[in-house]
Amino acid sequence: MTAGAPAIGVDIGGTKVAAGLVTDDGVVTARARRDTPHRSTRPEVVEDVIVDVVEELLTAQVTAVGIGAAGFVSSMTGRVVFAPHLSWRDEPLGERLAARLPVPVFVDNDANTACWAEHRFGAAAGERNVVMVNLGTGIGGAVLIDGTLRRGEFGIAGEFGHMQVVPGGHRCECGNRGCWEQYASGNALVREARSLVEAKAPIAADLAARCGDDPALLTGPMITQAAQDGDPTAAELLAEVGEWLGVGIAGLANAFDPALFVIGGGVSAAGELLLEPARKSFRRHLTGRGYRPEARLVAAALSNEAGLVGAADLARRSVQ
Repeated sequence: MTAGAPAIGVDIGGTKVAAGLVTDDGVVTARARRDTPHRSTRPEVVEDVIVDVVEELLTAQVTAVGIGAAGFVSSMTGRVVFAPHLSWRDEPLGERLAARLPVPVFVDNDANTACWAEHRFGAAAGERNVVMVNLGTGIGGAVLIDGTLRRGEFGIAGEFGHMQVVPGGHRCECGNRGCWEQYASGNALVREARSLVEAKAPIAADLAARCGDDPALLTGPMITQAAQDGDPTAAELLAEVGEWLGVGIAGLANAFDPALFVIGGGVSAAGELLLEPARKSFRRHLTGRGYRPEARLVAAALSNEAGLVGAADLARRSVQ
């Protein structure tokens, strides 16, 4: 492999497929993006979209393609075992893409790739024990222990979003009830905001105006912007998500005892409107609080590009 050669990273989420041409020091020099096909779409259609964005960026210098996929991914085999927000079920994604692309393909969970990027180039640089929590359509997670990504026996560790926090709670797309991501994710934020607009609650007047009184048009970024503009209801909704985030993180602190939690994904764009309620909730629910060192909670530094940057870096390393 040529020193300094670029790689392509692709981040596949519930709403978008984002790709970037990434240098060996984590700089994205070109970008491409497509909408994620509907979850009921055949797996081959999603594969076509991935190939399309890669080919847009492909140059003779590219040495590998890294894929960060939302779902239960076995990085050892390149198979997507289960994706709650897509139609993949035991999908041999790595094998299929390798047959269609002229360079090696590496597949991992999108939270793993984001965590690796933050460790190499971002908010977790210099830290060896880190838990990443990605708040997007759902919740993804990753664990770095002693400087190494820990993927578990079958390669699918870190699916924190499907820990049950409310027995008998909201139905989750995974099929269970009360999963953490039903209370601390972009979907949870939008669901609660839409319910207020549908009910024509006076406190939701600002949100209703932003979506033209059509709850179906209300999005997470709209809610975040409303909160940043001073709407107290939007700020309260983000604070509720932050409180649930803190509950889950307190449990993860007991399990992994990291020095740092990095909060990424689209919802993290809310910044301190989300993180400060999360820190307060974390401290309130932490076992042994006041008698143990407390992990820090910080926002991801690489924003929405962490997943694709990490995917590219891991792919480059896989062919060295």
